[in-house]
Amino acid sequence: MHVKKLPSAVIKEQMPAVALTDTNNMFGALEFSEIASIEGVQPIVGCQMNLAYMTADNPRDRNPLPLPIVLLAQSEIGYLNLMKLSSCLFLESGDEPAHITTTQLQKYNDGLICLTGGALGPVGQLLQDGHIDKAKILLKHLSEIFLNRTYVEIQRHGSDGEKYTLEEQKTEKYFLEMAYSMELPLVATNDVYFPNREMYAAHDALLCISEGSYVDQQDGRRRLTPEHYFKSSGEMIELFKDLPEAIDNTIEIAKRCAFKVYKRDPILPKFAEDEVQELRRQANEGLKKRLEVIQHATTVDVYQDRLNFELDIIEGMGFPGYFLIVADFIRWSKSNDIPVGPGRGSGAGSLVAYALTITDLDPLRYSLLFERFLNPERVSMPDFDIDFCMDRREEVIRYVQGKYGRDRVGQIITFGGLLSKAAIRDVGRVLQMPYGQVDRLSKLIPVEGVKPVSIEKALAEEPQLREMAKSEEVVDRMLKYAQQVEGLLRNASTHAAGVVIADRPIDELVPLYQDPRSDMPATQFNMKWVEQAGLVKFDFLGLKTLTVVKGAVDLIRKRGINVNIDAIDLEDKATFDLYASAKTVAVFQVESSGMMDALRRMKPNCIEDIVALVALYRPGPMENIPQYCDVKNGRADRELMHPSIDHLLEETQGIIVYQEQVMQIAQEMAGYSLGGADLLRRAMGKKIQAEMDKERPKFLEGAFNNGVEPKKAEEVWDLLDKFANYGFNKSHAAAYAVVSYQTAWLKANYPVEFMASVMNCDLHLTDKLHVYFDEVKRLGIEIIPPCINRSEALFSVNDGMIAYALGGLKNVGSDAMRLFTDARINGGLFLDLIDVARRVDLRRVGKRPLEMLIRSGAFDQLDSNRKKVFESLDALVGYSSATHEEMNSSQGGLFGDAGEDLPAPRLPMPEDWLPIERLTEEHKAIGFYLSGHPLDDYMGALKRKNILTLHELEQKAQGGKIIAKIAGSVSGKQVRKSAKGNRFAFAQLTDPTGAYEVTIFSDVLEKFGDNFDIGKNVTLTVEANVDADQLKLLVRSAQPVDVSVQDAAAMGLKIFVSNEEAVKSIATRLSEISKDAPQRALGPVHLVLSHPELPGEVEIVLKNSYPLNPQIKGAIKHVDGVLEVMEF
Repeated sequence: MHVKKLPSAVIKEQMPAVALTDTNNMFGALEFSEIASIEGVQPIVGCQMNLAYMTADNPRDRNPLPLPIVLLAQSEIGYLNLMKLSSCLFLESGDEPAHITTTQLQKYNDGLICLTGGALGPVGQLLQDGHIDKAKILLKHLSEIFLNRTYVEIQRHGSDGEKYTLEEQKTEKYFLEMAYSMELPLVATNDVYFPNREMYAAHDALLCISEGSYVDQQDGRRRLTPEHYFKSSGEMIELFKDLPEAIDNTIEIAKRCAFKVYKRDPILPKFAEDEVQELRRQANEGLKKRLEVIQHATTVDVYQDRLNFELDIIEGMGFPGYFLIVADFIRWSKSNDIPVGPGRGSGAGSLVAYALTITDLDPLRYSLLFERFLNPERVSMPDFDIDFCMDRREEVIRYVQGKYGRDRVGQIITFGGLLSKAAIRDVGRVLQMPYGQVDRLSKLIPVEGVKPVSIEKALAEEPQLREMAKSEEVVDRMLKYAQQVEGLLRNASTHAAGVVIADRPIDELVPLYQDPRSDMPATQFNMKWVEQAGLVKFDFLGLKTLTVVKGAVDLIRKRGINVNIDAIDLEDKATFDLYASAKTVAVFQVESSGMMDALRRMKPNCIEDIVALVALYRPGPMENIPQYCDVKNGRADRELMHPSIDHLLEETQGIIVYQEQVMQIAQEMAGYSLGGADLLRRAMGKKIQAEMDKERPKFLEGAFNNGVEPKKAEEVWDLLDKFANYGFNKSHAAAYAVVSYQTAWLKANYPVEFMASVMNCDLHLTDKLHVYFDEVKRLGIEIIPPCINRSEALFSVNDGMIAYALGGLKNVGSDAMRLFTDARINGGLFLDLIDVARRVDLRRVGKRPLEMLIRSGAFDQLDSNRKKVFESLDALVGYSSATHEEMNSSQGGLFGDAGEDLPAPRLPMPEDWLPIERLTEEHKAIGFYLSGHPLDDYMGALKRKNILTLHELEQKAQGGKIIAKIAGSVSGKQVRKSAKGNRFAFAQLTDPTGAYEVTIFSDVLEKFGDNFDIGKNVTLTVEANVDADQLKLLVRSAQPVDVSVQDAAAMGLKIFVSNEEAVKSIATRLSEISKDAPQRALGPVHLVLSHPELPGEVEIVLKNSYPLNPQIKGAIKHVDGVLEVMEF
């Protein structure tokens, strides 16, 4: 039952009070208290906690499973103790199930009422097990702890005509006897889990979802009864008419628990004795330093006046401490070489933040407004969102913990709800419906924006979903259950960025939760409610781009060049050329195809263009991108609004792009203060109709007083009303535009170091590495293949080339690869495979990573026969193991030579993998083709058949739509369904010149779909055209490449070799391969021997003719001694 629905259910039944007692948590306590109070219902804050209990006669006699008791807060001290105990559940239970102990109850019981937990509680369980005396001892112990605040709890949840469940029937008479004999009051309670009986089945499915069980499962899972619904007062009185005092005591408890949790004002640790003066000192000194090094946007006096204005507002609102705390941990980060973003969100509009180095964006240079961040006419906490280097964000949080105390710093909980698609999938699973059927049903739910619509809306809009529900009972039942659980909370985790800092232990303000994946506690209240409890949120975000920038700058420094990325030229021609050409793969914010299209149209030539594009490229505003581009580039005239405000829209080509422009227009045209204009912007943006109705006459009157005609004022009002909803925060856009520019500048000026750093940040994302590899090739940068003697664990730069990272291989970790790089540092390059086995403990590396290294060719420098190395792996690992055991034994030599006398193993000597096999194995390790391409040996035949490469097709399609043939190796495929139910697909392919994507409509997919299995080489007939510089390909037909080129063989082959042994090997290999090959397209083979001892080249013509297909050509290329294979 959702906490928001509880008060209305209580009001409906005319009950004066209700308690919320979630099991083992207080997640909804504050929200419930606030909502119930607003609705006129007395909230009783409580918690059902599992008690790990021991009996007094034998402290070791402890029930293996903690069982529930109910604790209710009578007072503020009770609420504080309830939070302490709730925190103990998560923080002090260790590896055992979450629980509290009687020792903790003795310490934190003041102000709490205890209900003993009914038949399923610890006392009830002892009674069920026949331990009557132990039950009495435990009850007595609880009554000694809670004194006259102890109530013996009885419940009746029987169904199917029965008053009791089996457990309740076994225990009630003992409860009554013990209560009367010990003079303890009884209380009747109803354990509510759902609002009505009709919700029982859906809730049962919800229990199965949380437990990982099935609805039809008979054993090993928890079951409730339909009677666990919200009963009325009359139903409870009737149910317990034989025990009226148990009902009367519910009113007594409500009177004793009249305490209400109140909101608190923001609480922060005191940073300085006089925070006002300290902030003024730091801000003035900081501004002076800034103005010494920046190009002023205006005069020093204007800066000083703005600083004083902001300081007055900050002091008046009581926030100097907040600014000082943020400035301190950012200053620490920068002094410890941890990259910090230039700004994020509206905080970049503050000059005080700029002076304190919280941000690195001059707000006057970019015309940013302080009131958008901190509005004196709407008091709310400032909220700096800070971006840190992704890899070092945790260090900053550790610093904050150290400064303010570990118990005063915590993360914030967040809850995952069951949205419609997830509800369908989860309910379908617990009903044991076929996966494919559930998957189809889930995919019928439309998505609006990023969220799926509700099941109710989907049923109204999607006839296929309605039809399936009508035709199958199990589908109808599943959808009904899914609708009933939709919107309920599914899981808890920690907020990605939110951290709270307090002036006291956090559990004195909120209860704490421990995410098992984190070592730092989190609040049990979510972001909204921690602020109501007095805690102040700070956002510590990890931004990968900062890590990319830092990595690139570090690599550049290795060349002896020091780059201050915060002081680069913002008018660099190479950078804007890169933007204008849309060569922005890996450039922050502008690497999507849509952004690239916009860049080509815009041709940006100043940082303001990038700011505008960041703001415009969103649903809604993006429809204005063509107008912006056309006006900017002289293809259209700028639309003027009114002389009083036209200058405000000059930089955005006459379009309202930013929220700040809405505020400035209200200020200039209608005489608003910027604070009042911010309130207007907010009302418009959130469509708060009552506020807008109040503001409209005020705006029109203000405009009239400033000499604006009423009709024009109404036009501007309507425009503001439209664009306020679309407008973007300029402070955020400007800050992210600067980060985008930094990445573009690095790519334009230091592409090798930049791309190496980019690849390091996506080290284990094969799809992204493939994209970056293609971009590196396009840039003309050479990549050194994985090499045990040249590669590092990460991507590195070597003489202007990028050395492929050993840690970038699939199923290979960077830490394991550092075993090889550390051995190289300590002992020099590896000499051979035995040397590797002797110097690196291969057991620690692992067999799977070693296989990937071999497949990738990382050992080629030591032995180029990859198949041999692969088949030698067990012998090498065994030798390495024995060697290192000898080294580590007590018999190890004084001079580190232990293990060197062990005889080296004999390694097998198989023929190497064929070239296509080498590429296949390499693909398994890298995820794409690095050293070659499966179509390399087909290129001559493809050319003879007029089948184009991707590069050639791109050139030809520039002139307009064409029909052409192109070959490729399939690397990916996604099949979709159209609104009409037709299947279509997108497929990704590569050829030796690049990667491309094609669209395959349903008729072609049905006829040629088998050709698009991943790994297949295929020739496509495509309809090609270039749209906004983007190549669009639509498939008309497809066939295997081998079929396409079967009649396009070369006239002959010329093979260049370096020794006589190669001549014999080639003749033998040709004879072997020719036996199984189709005997067509036969031709001559010439061998050209080039040897240092011979005066010239010797050409030998083999006497037989051979099938000249691409497979034969490929098989010859990797014979030892072969230099080159040419067709003629």
